Amino acid sequence: MTVLNILDYSPIDEGETAASALRSTVELAQLADRLGYKRYWVAEHHQVFSVAGSSPEMLMMHLATLTERLRIGSGGVMLPHYSAYKVAENFRLLEALHPNRIDLGVGRSPSFRLVNQALNESKGKRVPYAQQLIDLEKYFTDDVDSEHRFQKLKATPISETAPELWLLGTGEGSAKLAAERGMAYAYAHFARPEAAGIDVVKRYRKAFIPSGLREKPHVAIAVFAIVGETEERAEQLAKAFDLWLLFVESDFQPPYYPSVETAEKRRLSAAEQERVERNRSRMLVGTPEQVKRQIEAVAEQFTADEITLIPNIAGHQARIETLRLLADVFNMQ
Repeated sequence: MTVLNILDYSPIDEGETAASALRSTVELAQLADRLGYKRYWVAEHHQVFSVAGSSPEMLMMHLATLTERLRIGSGGVMLPHYSAYKVAENFRLLEALHPNRIDLGVGRSPSFRLVNQALNESKGKRVPYAQQLIDLEKYFTDDVDSEHRFQKLKATPISETAPELWLLGTGEGSAKLAAERGMAYAYAHFARPEAAGIDVVKRYRKAFIPSGLREKPHVAIAVFAIVGETEERAEQLAKAFDLWLLFVESDFQPPYYPSVETAEKRRLSAAEQERVERNRSRMLVGTPEQVKRQIEAVAEQFTADEITLIPNIAGHQARIETLRLLADVFNMQ
């Protein structure tokens, strides 16, 4: 059976607010908990005004308290901006409160120049990303035999379990790091859907070195999923998402996700239409049965252990319907 997860950006719908977007995330997580999804991750975005998810660990605390079974995680914490020690303690605290339910997904998105400056202006120097991953492994496994520069330092609170550590990425570099550190790997198909990604995952599996974190390689593939009860409805939702992608990939940061009605009225230039057609390769679009087949095909091609769905769909009710439709077609309940 295909294991399904959710990654939620906390989109702000047209006519809604950031506060209502966060309430919608809570409602969606509670639904995913009831329907049988395995993980529910939330994102870290800065200077992206159409999403409310800027601090995953804060939102995770709230979600973990209001759900019962789901693994709650970050997709992900942009590690180069922060101290690995502080990140480890934040997540060990979450894990102590919610044992065996916390995932730490880390990445290194470059973000915007001003965001980088604001998050890093007090730092004298940057710790290399590869070293930060070693640091997290040390803080999560309490490896006393290592020659770590902070060998005597422990991340607290100390509990019987530790968060599950994932590395997020799109290419050879991240896959190599994940394999070398014995970490689970989350591949962003939604950012790089090309067939080259299949080889990236293969090389990760082949190069994997067992660690104190994990004995075997483990892969999740993250995909944009646009689902409608009919092909016509799915296409309407996809067009609204097309428009949002056009906006965020340009110099214009919209304050909300365009509605289906707004997208229907928008006339695209030839260049925009070409961009939309390229972006469609990043999405799985269709009826529940059609998207189920697409998910299964991606899982087979990438030898995925899990599939993480990103339901970036205009309208909270449409996102609720997506989770329900896919849970039904996959017989999750």
